Amino acid sequence: MAAAASKKSTTPKKAGVSKKLVKKAVKKVARKAVPDKKTDEKRKPTIKYTDKSAGQPELIPIFENIKKLLLPYVKAPIELVDGTGGMLCLVSRKPVVIANRPRKELWFAAILVQKGYVGFYYMPVYTTPEMKEVFQQELLKCLKGKSCFHIKKNDPQIMSQIKTSLKIGYQLYKDRGWI
Repeated sequence: MAAAASKKSTTPKKAGVSKKLVKKAVKKVARKAVPDKKTDEKRKPTIKYTDKSAGQPELIPIFENIKKLLLPYVKAPIELVDGTGGMLCLVSRKPVVIANRPRKELWFAAILVQKGYVGFYYMPVYTTPEMKEVFQQELLKCLKGKSCFHIKKNDPQIMSQIKTSLKIGYQLYKDRGWI
């Protein structure tokens, strides 16, 4: 027993290097050896989402109607991203410069079944705030925040206004050379 204790005390310590520092350095080197997924040009955005439409059958027709309005805009460079379950996104993969900032992708619109409503996300509002003037009163009542509309009923007027807004937003992006 005494011999084991003396071995521990006679083992020389490395000059100022602790096991924690060595482990951190090894992890850092290991991370650099693995390619960074963010720089991969072919990377598609992954969206973690669980379909919330189960138990909310009244939201499915709303989602499907807005989906029909979005699908005609799936043409190069706009791609459909993760159109499964209660979610659909339209993203342009054309590299653009907006406000002197280069962007690899530009989101156009998305829909997402939430708890109690279908979220319609309309991105042209971010680049052109005066787009809100295009919206009519029925659609404006659904606006929550800057670009998110909470659609709770399958109203033909609202669907018509969404269709008109998509057409105007697409033309705006096209005129600016973003798509």
